[in-house]
Amino acid sequence: MKIFTIRKGLVAALSFGALILGIGVYAAVNNTIADGVYAHFEQFGGPAATRMRTLTIAPGEVLGWHNHPGVGAYTIVKQGTLTVEDGCGFETVYTQGQAFIEPAGRVHRGKNLTSEPVITAQTFIVPLGNPYTIDTGQVCGRPIKIEECTGNGWETFNYPRNFYSQDDCISSVNNGEGSVFMYFRRF
Repeated sequence: MKIFTIRKGLVAALSFGALILGIGVYAAVNNTIADGVYAHFEQFGGPAATRMRTLTIAPGEVLGWHNHPGVGAYTIVKQGTLTVEDGCGFETVYTQGQAFIEPAGRVHRGKNLTSEPVITAQTFIVPLGNPYTIDTGQVCGRPIKIEECTGNGWETFNYPRNFYSQDDCISSVNNGEGSVFMYFRRF
């Protein structure tokens, strides 16, 4: 009985500590369907790992800020309504049957603002040995369109680096800095 009480107290203390430190404890359920390895993936110039999964997000749940390296995440909403907020302050709503790409390096988080579960199906491809997801905290990461750099837009981006000017930001988009689009620009 005493051991049970100590464990219960430890779990409560760790949960409270995680809350204070800003570490998310999520109810989302990740169901890996399959993992595989490409012996050679042209985009990365070497071996790559791939994963297919479903992710179930509970009603009212907000996931933590993160991004996906490699080619990003190819996502389909199987059930429900998913709101995706990027670290730069934009939100997009996707409903059942809609597919979209979570661009490589773009910081975002998923939100289920409804009373029904959201289920997504996703595919990831990353250089072998890299994670499929990187937790970041809220930052505005990687411009993906030149229009995002114009005006003073270039000043908003602060992950994985700050830009020195609008031209620096535009150059990063044109060069595909850290992006899957770099591969396609070669053809």
